[in-house]
Amino acid sequence: MLRILGSNKRLCDGLTRRDLLQAGGSALLGLSLADMVGPLARANTARPRQHGRAKNVILLYLYGAMSQIDTLDPKPDAPAEVRGPFESIATSIPGVRMGSPLPLLANRLDRVTVVRSMTHPVPIHNVANTVTGIARTDVPMELNQRDPRHWPFFGSALDYMETTGGATGASLIPRNVIVPWRQSTNAPDKRAGFFGGFLGGRYDPTAIEFQGRGTLANSLQANNPYCGISLGSPYNFPATALMPDITLDRFRGRRSLLDQLSDQQRHLSRASAGQGYDELQQIALGLCDSQALPGALRLDREPAALRERYGRHLFGQSSLLARRLIEAGSRIVTVLWDEFNENNSAWDTHNNLKRRLGSELCPGLDQAITALLDDLEQRGMLDETLVLCLTEHGRTPRPEGSDGRNHWSGAYSILMAGAGVKKGNIVGASDRQGAFVRTRPVDPKDILRTVYHLLGVDADRTIPDRQSRPIPLVDGGQIVPEILES
Repeated sequence: MLRILGSNKRLCDGLTRRDLLQAGGSALLGLSLADMVGPLARANTARPRQHGRAKNVILLYLYGAMSQIDTLDPKPDAPAEVRGPFESIATSIPGVRMGSPLPLLANRLDRVTVVRSMTHPVPIHNVANTVTGIARTDVPMELNQRDPRHWPFFGSALDYMETTGGATGASLIPRNVIVPWRQSTNAPDKRAGFFGGFLGGRYDPTAIEFQGRGTLANSLQANNPYCGISLGSPYNFPATALMPDITLDRFRGRRSLLDQLSDQQRHLSRASAGQGYDELQQIALGLCDSQALPGALRLDREPAALRERYGRHLFGQSSLLARRLIEAGSRIVTVLWDEFNENNSAWDTHNNLKRRLGSELCPGLDQAITALLDDLEQRGMLDETLVLCLTEHGRTPRPEGSDGRNHWSGAYSILMAGAGVKKGNIVGASDRQGAFVRTRPVDPKDILRTVYHLLGVDADRTIPDRQSRPIPLVDGGQIVPEILES
């Protein structure tokens, strides 16, 4: 089962996105939305095309830091303790090898760009450093999602710019979405990164939350849905349906009452708050009348073979859901492989690296990312959808203990594909042991500038912070031309 969550912080006027969807679902519109004001969602407008080709982004985020040496940047000639437990394998790019846990991706490497020279000086779980424009983060910021120093997630910044860009009308599909839940929902420590930052909680990604249990009780983490889930149950969104005691006649009666009340509220339309109230009203009514959002969430409408191809695990099914949401009208969809119930989980492989990468992490990633690339290409969507696979840093070349690697940001790897990204492309190189960058260092801010470029947005464009000071979308960095198609 799934449920939809808006911001877990109230807007300045007291409204949350979750409140709106629940109010729309129960049809208590004229009565419960009277003081809920402010624009929430608008129709997509023409995308700026002067810089790039991408209309949409699907971000696959591997929280905890993927080991570059065991996956995208193996070191077959390094000492055994550096090479680790996995062999390297040939890929579809002549002369380029990858870690053996990713055989499906190895066969499709000629369709993507791998950046092997990512580097920055702060090897903490600084998701915010990777996905927001802020120059630097620290540990207190990492552990405080609402630290006032945080800048917005780039999807939130795009949402803000479109919301305030003069678009009209109301979209029933959120532009900026995160699945399978809000960051750190099921983790002890509440990490920062995928939030509205100084733009406020109203620009947090809309969270589409998975509700269920994993099926592999014997996994390293019992009932971890990233290790396996059942595909037999339908995915439901009760927040977008009428409550059981609200019949269609009662709904229509309340809508008629709402129309009558609107005649007495026309003075509100002269104020911006009133205009926002009217917009929220129309969105909530539309949620009751429209099947756009509930339809997009119905994974059971996909062919069984395709669902199997994405994988019987939460990351695979969330990646398929991301494709459906993009088709339905979302612009930025983040698929988060997050910690589950305990720290040092997800891709934070301080221990049990061989088992976790070999059976719990890499197989799911390999299935999901290759199925997504194939699916987007077959549907003609890859040319306008940018696919990113990011992580906050890498892992140490030499082992930690007997079977693990510690945090390391001297050199690590990411992957990009789709709209405007060069195919069959390796950018930069690390040294013989994968410890430091040998050629073409790339900072996370360089990647953000390149993403904005592909979306046709100038990363030097400013947005207002909490004190209404103009702040650029990205502090520092440069576009990486080697990533781009010629």
